[in-house]
Amino acid sequence: MRFIRLAAALLSAALVPLAASAQTTEWPAAKPIVYVVPFTPGGSTDIVGRTLAQKLGESLKQSVVVDNKPGQAGGIGAAYVAKAAPDGYTLFGGTISTHAINASLYKKLSYDPMKDFEPVSLVARLPNVLIVNSQLGVNSVAELVALLKKDESKRTFASSGAGTSTHLAGEMFADLIGVKLTHVPYKGTPPALTDVAAGQVPFMFDQVTAALPLVKSGKLKLLAVTTAKRIALVPDLPTMIESGIPGFEMSSWQAVYAPKGTPKPIVQRLNAEIVKALHQPDVQAKLSGQLAMELVGSTPEELRDHMAKEIPRWAELVKKSGAVAD
Repeated sequence: MRFIRLAAALLSAALVPLAASAQTTEWPAAKPIVYVVPFTPGGSTDIVGRTLAQKLGESLKQSVVVDNKPGQAGGIGAAYVAKAAPDGYTLFGGTISTHAINASLYKKLSYDPMKDFEPVSLVARLPNVLIVNSQLGVNSVAELVALLKKDESKRTFASSGAGTSTHLAGEMFADLIGVKLTHVPYKGTPPALTDVAAGQVPFMFDQVTAALPLVKSGKLKLLAVTTAKRIALVPDLPTMIESGIPGFEMSSWQAVYAPKGTPKPIVQRLNAEIVKALHQPDVQAKLSGQLAMELVGSTPEELRDHMAKEIPRWAELVKKSGAVAD
């Protein structure tokens, strides 16, 4: 009897990797893949997500459905994916907010950026720009700084959400110019830009392409870009450093993750397909040409190393600025 039990146990143990292998082999035939975007439709994370979803759907021959779950600077969507089954059927469009800034900004975060996810690929880096209401009466960063120091009623700035790079850019700006500013968070870029254009909030930092339609219509004005160098999309736009704010350099980033425990063969396949997609001319034209993104396409290990450096970097700024989110 003891021999039979031992034989049964050995057989069961042998079947476990076979079952896992069979599951991996079947993927992604069983059902559509859900790509969770943790912000509202229309922003850069959403555009990246929908672009990659289309390409993954074509290469994997399976539907990839985008599911927007905004809130808490992407934290609501991140927490949802962290608890999802690690079977390759749930992906996450992570950002500098969800996987770097939130770790120190929120008192209680319902997920762990490093422990609850399988990194798939760093997708892109992208600049922010300083955007003001066109009726504010300023045409340069220096003029905005002078206005903020003179007029207390103008000392508010909008962002796409507490903990986003657009929020921390405002906090960095306040710290460097020595003026206390009040942060007004929104649930995504579109509503924030709408209120800046309407004059409800005087200025904000955000991605350049999100603001361009309202810039062209005359409702918004761009003053500077946050990266170390000027960008090709608006070559005449000076950097914050050129505009007299030494030390102001930052860029946001986009990445793809899967829930922790997703089989390595699936992560490797997803990585290969994403990197391949980022090299396709139509994707480069849309994300790089139209959205001013610097496309990357990293290995999972490179993305993990990137996060390990970014989390303490932003924790230092959060602590220095005193920014806190509940």
